Amino acid sequence: MKIGILTSGGDAPGMNNAVAAVVKAGIANGIDVYGIYNGYKGMVNGDIKKLTVNDIKGIVDKGGTILRTARLPEFKELEVRQKAVEQLKAHGIEAVIVVGGDGSYMGAKKLSEMGINCIGLPGTIDNDIACTDYTIGFDTCQNTILKAVEMIKDTAASHSRCMVIECMGNKCGDLTLFCGIGTDADYILTADHQIPFDEVVAGIKAKHDADPEGYAIVMISEKYFDVDGLTARIAKETGYDTRKSVLGHIQRGGSPTSFDRILASRMGVRAVELLLEGKGGRCVGIKNNVIVDYDIYEALAMQRVTDPDTARLADIL
Repeated sequence: MKIGILTSGGDAPGMNNAVAAVVKAGIANGIDVYGIYNGYKGMVNGDIKKLTVNDIKGIVDKGGTILRTARLPEFKELEVRQKAVEQLKAHGIEAVIVVGGDGSYMGAKKLSEMGINCIGLPGTIDNDIACTDYTIGFDTCQNTILKAVEMIKDTAASHSRCMVIECMGNKCGDLTLFCGIGTDADYILTADHQIPFDEVVAGIKAKHDADPEGYAIVMISEKYFDVDGLTARIAKETGYDTRKSVLGHIQRGGSPTSFDRILASRMGVRAVELLLEGKGGRCVGIKNNVIVDYDIYEALAMQRVTDPDTARLADIL
């Protein structure tokens, strides 16, 4: 049996651990594992190479992905997918493991319908895939944000400023919510934890009036709020020297945490097991610390909901 593995969409710490786990599990079961470089684009172009133990040596502590990643919107077109299937068949590849987000999952499902069994692994810092409690890379990204915010707080305290900090998440507020709680932010704004700007500004003003030499931190999830508008209002109406800080792509990088390394390894091994069972069009997740799998269409139809206990913590703290 020959299987392929690719990483698609945005890179996430832990993707290399998933690759290493798939290669090792494959070899243990007599399977040849082929790396498909540059995501679906590499699949279409035939950028495919057999992976050995030497190829994965020393990658488990590295962020990013040794297979590299690229986006290919055209993969939704049947003609493009047919070229990909031809490349896979030319290499004798019968099945593919796809590490990425929901867009990558759809490509995997379509390939499964064309006779190439595919298994999806949730590789994204955003934690925006509903069929799993945690995605590969989310924990590492949290820790990166926590460190960044703590450093920003040093400057905020030194200058008696209010800092409005925007986090990644691609319309999912988990990173902002978790890290806002973890850094004791004054206000946390996400799609599922919305607070009127009037209330935020009034609260920040009251804090400044009580302690003009103090500082304030507001955490905001990307793509939902007018960050510039809120920053300007706080600066104008509260008395704080107020600055915006967009953390940007540092959130994607870095050595994966122990949690992400183990999670990616567990999921990678399970993906190989599913293919050995002849299953395709499935995606792997973790629920209550148990590795589970779902039909990809079923998984994509699930609605991501913020954990109510975590949201309650944000209200209390």
